[in-house]
Amino acid sequence: MTFYILIFRPSHWGSFAQRLHLLATSSSALHNSTISVDKLQQFVQDIWKFGREWKPSHHQEICTLIAHGSLPSAGGCCHGSTSGALWIPIDLYLEDCLDASVAATDAIEVLSGLIKALRALNGSTWHDAFLAIWMASLRLVQRERDPHEGPVPRLDTRLCMLLSITILSIANIIEEEEATIIDEAELSNQWKEKTAGGKCRKDLVSSLQILGDYESLLVPPLSVTSVANQAAAKATMFVSGLTGGSGYLENVAMSDKTVNCAGNMRHLIIEACISRNLLDTSAYFWPGYITARINQIPHSMPNQVPNWSALMKGVPLTSSMVNALVATPASSLAELEKIFEIAINGSDDDKISAATILCGASLFRGWNIQEHTVRFVVKLLSPPIPVDYAEGESHLISHGPMLNVVLTGISPVDCVQIFSFHGLVPELAGALMAICEVFGSCFPSISWTNTAGEEISVHTVFSNAFILLLRLWKFNHPPLEYCILGDGAPVGSQLTPEFLLLIRNSRVLSDAKLTKNRSNHGRLSTSTSSSSVHPIFVDSFPKLKTWYRQHQACLASTLSGLVHGTPVHQNVDALLNMMFRKFTKGGNQPVCPGTSGNSSLSSSSGPASDDNSFRPKLPAWDIMEAVPFVVDAALTACSHGRLYPRELATGLKDLADFLPASLATIVSYFSAEVTRGVWKPAFMNGTDWPSPAANLSTVEENIKRIVAATGVDVPSVAAGGSSLATLPLPLAAFVSLTITYKLDKASERFLNLAGPALENLAASCPWPSMPIVAALWAQKVKRWSDFLVFSASRTVFHHNNDAVVQLLRSCFTATLGLCTQISSNVGVGGLLGHGFGSHFSGGLSPVAPGILYLRVYRCIKDIFSLTEDILSLLMDAVKEITESVVNKERSDKMKKTKYGMKYGQVSLAAAMTQVKVAAALGATFVWLSGGSGIVQCLIQEILPSWFLSVHELDLEGGNGGMVYTLSGYALAYFAVLSGMFAWGIDSVSVSKRRPRVIASHMDFLSSVLDGKISLGCNWVLWRAYVSGFLGLVVQCAPYWVLEVDLHILKKLSRGLKQWKEDELALALLKRGGVEAMGAAAEVILSNE
Repeated sequence: MTFYILIFRPSHWGSFAQRLHLLATSSSALHNSTISVDKLQQFVQDIWKFGREWKPSHHQEICTLIAHGSLPSAGGCCHGSTSGALWIPIDLYLEDCLDASVAATDAIEVLSGLIKALRALNGSTWHDAFLAIWMASLRLVQRERDPHEGPVPRLDTRLCMLLSITILSIANIIEEEEATIIDEAELSNQWKEKTAGGKCRKDLVSSLQILGDYESLLVPPLSVTSVANQAAAKATMFVSGLTGGSGYLENVAMSDKTVNCAGNMRHLIIEACISRNLLDTSAYFWPGYITARINQIPHSMPNQVPNWSALMKGVPLTSSMVNALVATPASSLAELEKIFEIAINGSDDDKISAATILCGASLFRGWNIQEHTVRFVVKLLSPPIPVDYAEGESHLISHGPMLNVVLTGISPVDCVQIFSFHGLVPELAGALMAICEVFGSCFPSISWTNTAGEEISVHTVFSNAFILLLRLWKFNHPPLEYCILGDGAPVGSQLTPEFLLLIRNSRVLSDAKLTKNRSNHGRLSTSTSSSSVHPIFVDSFPKLKTWYRQHQACLASTLSGLVHGTPVHQNVDALLNMMFRKFTKGGNQPVCPGTSGNSSLSSSSGPASDDNSFRPKLPAWDIMEAVPFVVDAALTACSHGRLYPRELATGLKDLADFLPASLATIVSYFSAEVTRGVWKPAFMNGTDWPSPAANLSTVEENIKRIVAATGVDVPSVAAGGSSLATLPLPLAAFVSLTITYKLDKASERFLNLAGPALENLAASCPWPSMPIVAALWAQKVKRWSDFLVFSASRTVFHHNNDAVVQLLRSCFTATLGLCTQISSNVGVGGLLGHGFGSHFSGGLSPVAPGILYLRVYRCIKDIFSLTEDILSLLMDAVKEITESVVNKERSDKMKKTKYGMKYGQVSLAAAMTQVKVAAALGATFVWLSGGSGIVQCLIQEILPSWFLSVHELDLEGGNGGMVYTLSGYALAYFAVLSGMFAWGIDSVSVSKRRPRVIASHMDFLSSVLDGKISLGCNWVLWRAYVSGFLGLVVQCAPYWVLEVDLHILKKLSRGLKQWKEDELALALLKRGGVEAMGAAAEVILSNE
């Protein structure tokens, strides 16, 4: 291993060369041998060159332009110029995280890998890379300054990304560099002194110092202005030499004239960095960091105000104390550990209070300690088994009230996204499955009364846990979607209970090592590690497994299996009786199970009783098993005219109120039935079903306005008159059910499940189903109108593949500035704009194409074809870029710059930058849309097939072949970036696919070079691609080369030497590690 490191690291090549030089000049044995000393010294010089970083020399003019440069001017980064757009994958990834779709991956690790990949490919310093990530994160926050209302992630999620995830990703990078420095120092301690710090940490400081120049990006949102002011006041007091006690800043009255400190987002970033030991308080003394000084402690501080400091001193949790701690985030890990201890070991009342505090401001806005808070909350959902626990009912039952507080506390959309960002979805899912299994098996006689006097039953706890669990995976999507489409399936399709538990179990096995490594750097506390050290499987939860299998069967085929006289049939009858007893007409039964032939429904037509006598006393899992048959019977009765639509909606709402978890099965049943196409349409005429006529035309007009920037035509939603508006019967029933919900806090967590499912269901139905649904909901909640119209506008692209291609074309055009008619902005500004909302007088404005695409692509089923479209659009963009260069050269051929360079070279340099931006944009879209699976398809199938085909990119021959050269380099960047995003550039890949895919592609390259495969593409393009691809891999992703077999590297090296690319051939072998040393030496000696 030691020899391998010495061989691979360039710095150690130098040491190796020095030792050989000493041998050549001082060894008497060598002088007496037949070996020529001159030859050996020449070999030493070659070794010294060999050990240095390879710099490309082929195609000198192009390589000068493709060479790495530093971050562009401040204006380019801030306003999104073409040069600044080299970092646009960061902006796209951050914005994509805000789509309310959870992920099993850790955003911290993904963002770290993204930064490292872009820094390597752009050849920038860490200062430039960190400045780019700061600006991208700040832009993310600024796009929420004028948000629309709706069930979507809001400002708290964006601030989490800036002040927690981004900083933790930078901390990862710094820790890796400093760990490497320590390892190298220990490995070669006689050659190199240990270094205390690394370049990354210094560049972090310099990036934050210069960040203060971007005042427009640093303006805090109104809701966090006071927090930013507090951060500024803290620094001001420190510099002024004043202290107000440990709890002072929690209670300081910021209106006090003696503490008139105006803070901004940089103050919050600095505090978050200091809390994680990335900076120290010397940052307070940076020029311009504070704008005032304090001469005395303000006298307006209230006396005896409860705060976290009081808690640490042992003050009991009174109601005023709880309210104060819920509203104020903890400032340290010790405070979190204290409140967690109370939640586990305190009295019953204190457990509930502590759980409420943990799910308050510390979770949503405790950015400095958020990575600890989320783990404490997950751990709280799996409380330890008491020492005196006796076998019997689960120990979780006694924690029911506390668990319910946590489940309701983490149900908001923002909170689920925060758990997703921190990569805790698998762990959260495992904890929720255990809760569902236990509480769903209990009879509803077990209940508690909370402090507000409300009764909490086991049904309540089960429903809250179950609804939250189902929001973590695409439960209402066909189970075979991923199996059928394979690597071409939409990203996230593989999110299933089995997959989540697989990820969870793999983390449990490595948890001890991970916790040890991170805690050494102050990142994680051992107290936040998982409470369970054992793997769990779906088989560990038999009741959940039974429901899951039934759910999958319901999605895959028509409902069957209800047998007369069985307990399930009896439960179905009981539920139907509860739902529709008041609608019985003249003794006739309006609803009965489809396979029973009769029903036990009461014939009473009187008003419903207020007591619970009609409610079945059943465990939740028994009810869930009966729900599909209940909904099927109700929908059939409505279809046959035995039940009015309004009665159907009322009955379904009664069922959902009885057991809120049943809403999930209702959703899955309706989703499945819509796809079958066997139900007659429902006429939304205002008589039988609600009518959208009042505002349907307004919805249509606003949809056209939103997509105006893309040039896509919007089909008419009112063709033939809005009175003819129809919906498939299951969709009409579902939307009618959702409209019956009140928009209060109690219903919010259930609508957070039903809302996305309703949108997905309506989007899968024929146009204009979604605009009709949007119009109906906008009538109910006018403040959600913008959100609903935007959701409807996305379905324009679901039903038209050509519209998706046009949308992608608009993204390339807006980013590259190829057509000024789209927008006056280019780069990030043109692609993502200001997000979405009514930013201008006159209502909705056109939405930037990048925002639209990020909200559309998850519903595109054929990602393989989409990737081919992106490749074609990339080539179109390169042609347009080339034409602009040729036109400029013709008109300004004789112009000179002040440095004496021909103007054409300047144009070519700008063109090469645009090519890199276009490739980065295409690679990001491919990676986000299909994940590593589609990247594998791209490199192993799509690109080789493209090279084997004939492509005429220069039909008129007017650019002298330049388009082929630029196209080859564009494809090289496109392929390498896609691989970097999917698998990283570290020594250990995030996926086992990387070695196989890279080796396969390099084998394809070598086979072409050997003449075993004939190409259809232009030879100039092919040579540019091969030299560009291998050059980028050698310089930016050297660990990829180590994963390729030596015989492939040798074939590539021979082919490159035939092209006179000797330096690249040698550099490729150099990266091959120990096994390639002999072949590398042969190349060196053959050049003598």
